[in-house]
Amino acid sequence: MTKCVAILATNGVEACELAEPRKALEAAGIRTVLVAPEKGTIRAMEADVNPAGTFTVDATIGDAADMAFDGVILPGGTTNPDALRMNEAAVAFLRGFVSEGKPIASICHGAWTLIEAGGVKGRTLTSWPSLQTDLINAGGTWVDRAVVVDRNLVTSRCPDDLPGFCEAVLAQYG
Repeated sequence: MTKCVAILATNGVEACELAEPRKALEAAGIRTVLVAPEKGTIRAMEADVNPAGTFTVDATIGDAADMAFDGVILPGGTTNPDALRMNEAAVAFLRGFVSEGKPIASICHGAWTLIEAGGVKGRTLTSWPSLQTDLINAGGTWVDRAVVVDRNLVTSRCPDDLPGFCEAVLAQYG
């Protein structure tokens, strides 16, 4: 049976942090589903300042709640995870992956949503450096490394880390 991974994102997502992991998973025969709060498209950004096109939403969070996923990816940008962590449905959706121990991959500011879902306590992870205090305050151990794997959790700091991040994400799915 083909594995299926959710990519949880909304407007302001860092384009390459969504596109590159998606491309790597699909090249490995793993289906991806872009899950967002609303139908239609989401606006992508480059470095939070330059518009970088749009992505078509495959399923709303409400629709995705009834779908079976093998894991989830949390791309960054600052606007995207900031909006998602304020969205009760998005946090509840992610909390399901946390409670089930399914693979979760977060890059850059994506960990903000993971904090809201209770997914960092007792875990070692990395992120964009400005999230260090947030992650420590949520009970995590923050380290400054390109990729950190802690059981089912893969984290990275920024777009420069995408090659290692994608490799670690693929390893999560065998």
